[in-house]
Amino acid sequence: MANKEQIPHCPVKYLISVFGGKWKLPIMCILACGKPVRYSQIKRALGPITAMMLSKTLKELEQAGVINRKQYNQVPPYVEYTLSDEGKTIVPVLTEMGNWATKQMRKKHMTPSCDTCPSNFQAHGK
Repeated sequence: MANKEQIPHCPVKYLISVFGGKWKLPIMCILACGKPVRYSQIKRALGPITAMMLSKTLKELEQAGVINRKQYNQVPPYVEYTLSDEGKTIVPVLTEMGNWATKQMRKKHMTPSCDTCPSNFQAHGK
């Protein structure tokens, strides 16, 4: 996310500064399950993302205050991620966007299917 001098005044531009990019919204969908998710689980769910890009994206979301990172200093060490209270507030918006996309896909005779998004996208997007 941009530093304070570069934060846009337009709400849509601000939204894009927080959630823009290829991986941020899919990561938010993965974390919307409500349970702590390990780094390796996120990487596996996203598929073709490099470790460097995943680390960078997670750090940006953490700096934006929408995810929490908890590191366990044990052998082997591991890290878990969850949505912060602020991050949880975007879940209804993501759900509505998913419902919209599901409706559009069905109009085009496409079958919506996603392992990372909340399952209610397919249920509600009639």
